Amino acid sequence: MQMNRLIREPLLHFFVLGALLFFVFAWTNEDAMQGPNEIVVDAQRVAALTSQFERVWQRPPTPDELSGLVDNWVREEVLYREGLALGLDQGDPILRRRVAQKVEFISEELVDAQPTDEELQTYFADNADDYRLDPRLTFRQIYFNPAVHGASLDATIATALESAREGEVAAGDATLLPAELDDVSLAEVSRTFGERFAEAMTDVPVGEWTGPVASGYGLHLVLIDDRQQSRVPAFDEVRAAVERDFLAERTREVKDAFYDKLRQRYTVTFEDDVTLADKRDVAGGME
Repeated sequence: MQMNRLIREPLLHFFVLGALLFFVFAWTNEDAMQGPNEIVVDAQRVAALTSQFERVWQRPPTPDELSGLVDNWVREEVLYREGLALGLDQGDPILRRRVAQKVEFISEELVDAQPTDEELQTYFADNADDYRLDPRLTFRQIYFNPAVHGASLDATIATALESAREGEVAAGDATLLPAELDDVSLAEVSRTFGERFAEAMTDVPVGEWTGPVASGYGLHLVLIDDRQQSRVPAFDEVRAAVERDFLAERTREVKDAFYDKLRQRYTVTFEDDVTLADKRDVAGGME
């Protein structure tokens, strides 16, 4: 168990990162290891071009098409190298960002994509509130438009509330709002009736017509048939979400550690006329 934990420790990976970077670069950029004027078209390059063609056209290229693909790649490589020689890559924010992203992708290879259940359960326990489920409601509502009733609004609602409590069908005003919602979250209630209405629903008793409850549309009589309180779900209910969040956090940690290791190799100097919101020393660190 100790050995497995040590092997899985991301920081251990950085002790061999220098060698890995060299071999990854050499493996994926074999042509760069050749002379500056030599372009090598090897079997791996041809296979990559063939694979790219098949993904687009859903069939292998013909011999003539493959020759054209290779010619296009050689042309692109020649122009790319000449562009580098002319310094055209300098000052290009898009190219700069793309290269930085490629280097960062290398760090993502250090993330273990298969966390153990123990790791996920520990992460879930530490972040349980992030997975807390909204209260859920099943309710009915009767809508009243203040613009329709004017000064008689309060009396109209009071009469309708008395009728509803006696089991009679109380008539409200026409609306596109749903007359009832079944097993919906408080967030869904808020999206339909507005935040003001949803907040008020937390205090409405279950099993009794109540009102009026205000919304952005007007006033409502409400009967809550069922309310499920907010709760933290069981781990198995949200395992997929926990795994997704766990891997996202681990990826951020590994990428930050990867950058910190590289950052130590550089000194960043700020000129005297550079003013930032935070104070920096000559080495680029924050005071």
